[in-house]
Amino acid sequence: MTKDRGATAPRTLRTLRTATLLAACLPLLAGCGGPGAADAGDRPTVDTDTGLHERLPAEVRAAGVLVVGTDATYAPATFFGPDGRTVVGFEADLGAALGQVLGVRVEFSVVEFDGLLGALGAGDVDLVLSAMTDTAERQQQADFVNYFRAGTSVVVQRGNPSGVSELRDLCGETVAVERGTVQVDLLERIQRHCPTGRPVLVEEQPSNADALVELRTGRVAAVLADYPPAAYLTTDARTQADYQLATDTQYEPGLYGIAVAPERTQLREAVQAGLERLLADGVYGEVLQEWGVAEGALRTVSVNAGAPARD
Repeated sequence: MTKDRGATAPRTLRTLRTATLLAACLPLLAGCGGPGAADAGDRPTVDTDTGLHERLPAEVRAAGVLVVGTDATYAPATFFGPDGRTVVGFEADLGAALGQVLGVRVEFSVVEFDGLLGALGAGDVDLVLSAMTDTAERQQQADFVNYFRAGTSVVVQRGNPSGVSELRDLCGETVAVERGTVQVDLLERIQRHCPTGRPVLVEEQPSNADALVELRTGRVAAVLADYPPAAYLTTDARTQADYQLATDTQYEPGLYGIAVAPERTQLREAVQAGLERLLADGVYGEVLQEWGVAEGALRTVSVNAGAPARD
C-alpha cells in the first residue's frame, strides 16, 4: 500500500492477508491453514473511503497504521497460517478490509488473551480484535464495536469417553478453559448446580491451544470454547479424529466486539463507520461466508450492545 492513499489501487482481501497481516512468530500449538481461506477464489475489492480516513484521529492518520491486538490461537477467528507468522482467519480478513476502507495499514500484535485489554489500556495496541465477547465487566475497560454473535460449546475427545451431553455433566469432572474468557465465568455459575462434593475442577490455561492439549492427552474431560473454534476443530480433517462436540447447544450467546480504549471516541466512531461500510457493501458477509461462520453475522453494527452500558 503506497503512502499516497488517494492513488492506491484497490486490492483483494487475498492480497491484504498475505501482504499486511504479519505478526511475531510464536510456537504453533494448534493447526494452521484452514478450510475456505487459502484455496478460495478472489476476494471482494475494498476501496479506501477518503471521508472515513479523515474521521480517524490525527495520530492514526499520521502513523498510517492501526496496531491490533489478538490471541492467534483461535481458528477460524485468528490463527497462524502455514508460514507460522502470518495471522489468518475471518477476523484477520475483516481487519484487513477495515484497514483498507479506512486507508491505513493493519498490523497484528499477538498477545495472550487475558493480557489484551491491559495492552489496550497501556496504549500498546490501538484495537483488540480477538473473538472477545462484549460484557459488562469488560466495558469497565473498553468500548466494544460489535460485529459477530456466538455462544459457548463443549468440546470432548472423539468418542466422548466421559459421557458429557450437557453442562451439568461436567460436575465432578476436570475441565480446561482459556484464562480470562467468558467460559471461566460460565463454569463458576455451573458450580452452583453441582451436587455437594462433585464440583467442576477447572484448569485455566494460557491459550485455547493449551487447553486442547490437555483434552487430547486425556488429562481433562472437556474444553469450553466459543462455537466457531469448537466447530472448526471437530470438522477440520487434521483434528476431527481427536475432538467432537458434546452437544449442538450454544450456551449463553453473546456479541463479539472490537475493543477500543473508552477515551478514544473518535477512533471508535471511525471503526464503527468502517464496519458499517463493509456490511453495506457486502464485504462483511462474503468474509464470514468464506470462513463458514455466516450464522454469526449481525445485521447492524452496534456499540456496547452486548451488555448494559457502563455507569
